[in-house]
Amino acid sequence: MLGDKLGQIVGPVKTTVLPANGPNPRFETSVEGSGTLAGLNVNCMATYSSDMHSDGTLSGDCPNQGVIMTENGEVATFRATGVGKFNSEGGVDFGGVVYFRTATSALESLNAAAVVYYFKVNGEGIATWDLWEWKY
Repeated sequence: MLGDKLGQIVGPVKTTVLPANGPNPRFETSVEGSGTLAGLNVNCMATYSSDMHSDGTLSGDCPNQGVIMTENGEVATFRATGVGKFNSEGGVDFGGVVYFRTATSALESLNAAAVVYYFKVNGEGIATWDLWEWKY
């Protein structure tokens, strides 16, 4: 069941084309943003790859290539997976699950959380990443 909203991070993305994965076009996207997570102001940096399938849908993952940093220098890493599609604005909509790991006290509640996300990139290349706790 969808739980409380944990945060929102906003920032620009940069996408490059990678060698195809068989018949599927493949993309790599890097994002740097800032916002809030678990009640803290944070900065985020991540790189993920996605494959476009013959029906136009996308599947992607961030295999432990994401970093969250608080204003006090505390750090969490994350991995994520999701599915998406191109939107009418010329961007992309993605939804999926992200898992955080940290040894810091400020973010340690995220270690036991399954976090559901909605990642929207608008036509200007600005991403908004909304995150909710999944209650299990």
